[in-house]
Amino acid sequence: MTAARLPSALRIPVDVLWNYHDLHHDPRPTDVGIGLGSHDLSVATCTAALYHRGMFPRIVFTGANAPTTIATFPRGEAVHYREHALTLDVPDAAILVEPTARNTGENITRTRELLTAHGLTPRSVTLISRPYQQRRAYATCRKLWPDVDVQCASQPLSLDDYLASIGDTDRVVSMLVGDTQRIWLYAERGYAIPQPVPDEVRDAYRDLVAAGYTSRLIT
Repeated sequence: MTAARLPSALRIPVDVLWNYHDLHHDPRPTDVGIGLGSHDLSVATCTAALYHRGMFPRIVFTGANAPTTIATFPRGEAVHYREHALTLDVPDAAILVEPTARNTGENITRTRELLTAHGLTPRSVTLISRPYQQRRAYATCRKLWPDVDVQCASQPLSLDDYLASIGDTDRVVSMLVGDTQRIWLYAERGYAIPQPVPDEVRDAYRDLVAAGYTSRLIT
């Protein structure tokens, strides 16, 4: 089940989690756009598009590597994001690269440190991520950078179009399940602010765990 096709039995629970993680923020101008490193190059595409729309004058791409991205982005996620943005006509002078962060918390704290080192103290930021990372990124930023106004954005794709763009349904669903678990687990551990988790989200999560999508769970 690695093709970019969602089995019909999983449609409802996957839709529930997909919609839960997308915060549906309407983009507005902020001081900085922060592209969060991952396996998904569309994060850099979305960041470039928002830059060209005048949503922020400065970009930070942040991310080292995870085991799942070393082969795809051998020079590091943030470095490859920058290179992709340059091909989309984003000027190099507008981009800062933070190449060491290995999780979302470090994405936030190390980006803040990098901006401070450049004499920048933003009052507002746009976090650009995979669609199903929005809620966790928002909750993490609100915990670790509480004095900044934060909004989230992702490439505007439907679930089916996103699955087709990645080409691996198992991977996307497993990561969607893992990000859902992290919403309450990271809040309990003090890494993020608490977020509401409706019963339908918990039910969808349990259904997908029971279906075997457990590779991204924290045990």
